Amino acid sequence: MKKFALTILLLTFCLSGSLMAQTNAWSLQRCIEYARQNNLQVKMEEIAVEQAHNSAVQSKWDLAPSVNAGLSHSMSWGRSVNLQTLEIIKNKRNMSTSGNLSASAVIFGGFSKTNNIKSSMTSLKIAEKQLEKIKNDITIQITRAYLQLLLSREIERSAQESCKSTEEQVERTAKLVDAGSQAYSTLLEVKAQLANEKSQLVAARGDVRTNKLTLMQLLELPEEEENTFDVVAPDESQEQLYLIDDIESIYRQALDLPQVKIAEYNLEKSKYDYKAILGRMMPSLSVQAGYGSYYTDGQSGAFFTQFEHNKNPSIGFSLNIPVFNGLSARMAARNASLARQNNALMLEMQKESLFKEIQSAHNEAVNALERERAALENMRSIQESFTYTENKFNVGMMNATDYNIAKTNLFKAVSAYYQAKYQYLFQLKILDFYKGKAIKL
Repeated sequence: MKKFALTILLLTFCLSGSLMAQTNAWSLQRCIEYARQNNLQVKMEEIAVEQAHNSAVQSKWDLAPSVNAGLSHSMSWGRSVNLQTLEIIKNKRNMSTSGNLSASAVIFGGFSKTNNIKSSMTSLKIAEKQLEKIKNDITIQITRAYLQLLLSREIERSAQESCKSTEEQVERTAKLVDAGSQAYSTLLEVKAQLANEKSQLVAARGDVRTNKLTLMQLLELPEEEENTFDVVAPDESQEQLYLIDDIESIYRQALDLPQVKIAEYNLEKSKYDYKAILGRMMPSLSVQAGYGSYYTDGQSGAFFTQFEHNKNPSIGFSLNIPVFNGLSARMAARNASLARQNNALMLEMQKESLFKEIQSAHNEAVNALERERAALENMRSIQESFTYTENKFNVGMMNATDYNIAKTNLFKAVSAYYQAKYQYLFQLKILDFYKGKAIKL
């Protein structure tokens, strides 16, 4: 009894493990989220964001005064002078120790550092938007590969059903041949049709494996997960009504996409860079302060006593007025101005390119919708025609050649419908992307 119970427990455990392995199905949202978190390009760009953040922090600290301290000790031999009696001393070792503390700060520098801070903060925004853009690009790649895998699976399923029905037709025809109701050549033609459909099924299964591998490579999943990896098909239990917004509406929402923001931030950064260069061409006022002291054995007094008596505080101001520097600053300012103009043009080009992309995507979506409707109507009519053809073939009123042609046309019609269906679905996801919506099925 105990052995029987143990056997049942082991079978239950193995069955549950098998079911878990078989149900490792990934939704589109899970694929996208996984890729956005684990993709190597994303990780590299995250490092770039961190570097830009460090540069922004450093630019702020550039406003702080610079403080330095120093300490030195020296020994000398030979002739020296007693500083108290001015007597020359021969072959005496002298030692001295000195220390100093200094600080300097820019009181006014033409707001160059302030604009550098604004420029570095804008660079941080650009890096963040670059990271977002890479994630968006990966999202589109994942969506395309995911839908391509679903399409290949639909075609594989259609090929399996076609093979199954043809196998049944082979059995039926063989019985009719044995009964003398059909010629043996008819059976040979149906078998040839079955062989052709098996070849189509092999090709469909190959496409499934290839598309699965493509998606797994985008996800950077290990090869050992290939046997358990699967995707979730969209729920078609409820009919969905897809509405395509007008181009202008989509374009207004797409202006928040990272590629547009990057162009805007590049223009903003070039303005700050230009102002920073102009600031370096203006006079700058700085303040310096210092404190120093020293000890020497050429004087009487203890170490700390001499340090107290020999202290030397100082403070000073300096004004730097650029007069002539080989026109380097002026040329740098001109180039910065040209860069600002160029970035303004780049922004307009980016907006124009985005509008054209949306126009094309919108047109593709409309065309795909029309193709899907036409393909669906064509598939239904061919299915109905094939049912009539199959019934006539079964009673001997149609030859095998016409039957095979009808069967081939049906498979082509079904495949064409699935291709149109998933192409339309992909174009809708592209429009959702431009509208800033999360891509999901």
